[in-house]
Amino acid sequence: MKLYEGLFLVDSADAAADWAGTIGAIEKVLSRAEAEVVSLNKWDERKLAYDVNGRGRGTYILSYFKCGPDKITSIERDVQLSEQIIRVMILTTDRMGEDDISKDTPAGVAERAAAAAEIKAAEAAEIAEAEAQAAAEIAEAEAELAASESEATESVVEEETASGDEVAESEESSDADVAAVEETLDEDAAEPEESSDDAK
Repeated sequence: MKLYEGLFLVDSADAAADWAGTIGAIEKVLSRAEAEVVSLNKWDERKLAYDVNGRGRGTYILSYFKCGPDKITSIERDVQLSEQIIRVMILTTDRMGEDDISKDTPAGVAERAAAAAEIKAAEAAEIAEAEAQAAAEIAEAEAELAASESEATESVVEEETASGDEVAESEESSDADVAAVEETLDEDAAEPEESSDDAK
């Protein structure tokens, strides 16, 4: 058995609508040829240089498989009869190692890039949400602090007003006491004059 590389071309619309069915059709063709599948991956999706069977876009599926050389003709014949597979190109790859077989395909690179971009966008959204929440908490704390300062100011003003009222009352009381004392002194000062007039 030799190692072969098979590049299968399928309709992009069919592949997108039923990926499992598309892969199943390729596996069925290979199993009919008693091939041992080593690897089967999406290679890429591209616009075709010209329409093939009325299709303008195609998805390439790369497969590595082992089979006898006499089975290649039957694989190509089954592809021609298949309604899901448009074309196939099969090459011998005896010198290809496992690293070459497991090498990234353009579709794999694109999928990983899309996944990385999605993760990055999700992280950016989480950071933005955390920043917004922190800003809201800071604004709430500042509002509470401003309210507390306002209450403290009102309390100080009330205390100063009450203290001013007490001082005013105290001053009024003190003025009244002074006036009473002065009146008493005036009366006392007037009494000796009357007694001296009586003595005369």
